[in-house]
Order: sequence, then C-alpha cells, then structure tokens
Amino acid sequence: MERKATVLPIVFASILSLLGTGAWAQAPARPSYGAEVNLETAKKIAAAALAEAAKNKWAVAVAIVDNHGMLVYYEMMDDTQTAGATISIEKARTAAMFRRPSKDFEDRVAGAGVGVAVLGLPGVTPIDGGLPIMAGGKVIGGVGVSGMAAAQDAVVAKAGLDALK
Repeated sequence: MERKATVLPIVFASILSLLGTGAWAQAPARPSYGAEVNLETAKKIAAAALAEAAKNKWAVAVAIVDNHGMLVYYEMMDDTQTAGATISIEKARTAAMFRRPSKDFEDRVAGAGVGVAVLGLPGVTPIDGGLPIMAGGKVIGGVGVSGMAAAQDAVVAKAGLDALK
C-alpha cells in the first residue's frame, strides 16, 4: 500500500510535465493518401529534376516512390557520389510515407530537445531533398534527390514537382 502512495504522485507529476512540454500536443493534420504515382508521372518528375541538376552542373540521383515507399523510378547522373543512390530513395520514402518533406525532420533534429527522438523513428531520413508528390490534395508518392548539399538536392526535387503544375 505504501508503495502505491509513493508511485502515484510521481506518475501524475510526469504526465503533467509531458503536457507542459507540448510532447502530447496534437500533430498537424496531414493530407490523405491517394492513388499511387504512375510510371509516366514519375518519369516526368525525374526528367524535370535531372534537367535542373544538369543546368546547375550538379551530379545527383533522383528517386520516385509510390505512397507506400516502393520504388517506381530511379536515375543517377554520371559521377554522382555513390552514397546518393541509397540516400535519394530513403529521402523519397520519408516524404511519401510520413506525408511531409524530409526537411521537416531535419528541422526537428536541428532544434534538438524532443526533436532528437525523430532519430529513433524507423524509415526517417532527416535530410532536406525529399518531397511528397501531391495530386488532388492527396499524397501519391515522394521524390528524393541526393548527391549535392541538402539545400541543392531540395532545389532539384522541387523542380521535378514543378513539372506537374
């Protein structure tokens, strides 16, 4: 009995401290998933992204995944760093499966505190360069770019998405 009396206030104080830090705050609403991106759309995104990279003389890998994170299309430019191959796919998966830009996770990690817990989420690559592919307000896939600095990768990924407008 005495043990319960000691544990209960500790549990209650812990819950109050979590509520005070915003750790239990409601996450922003994310768009729903739509039909998966098709090959024709994936190639259109990749072509525009690769054109942007070539224009800037940036050697990159571009990956397009469906809304389940499965690879639909992939292309790597000559002389792209080898690590870019896998990283581009993982950035695309992060954007598609979590329905948000991979930069959102990078920003949370950079802010540290509770954000560092992001590193424990399976399938998260917290580096800029992954963007969700949207159609009709729904996530249909993700595009990921890797090979340059993360901000440059993001420019290339955005150029790919701009081809859909």
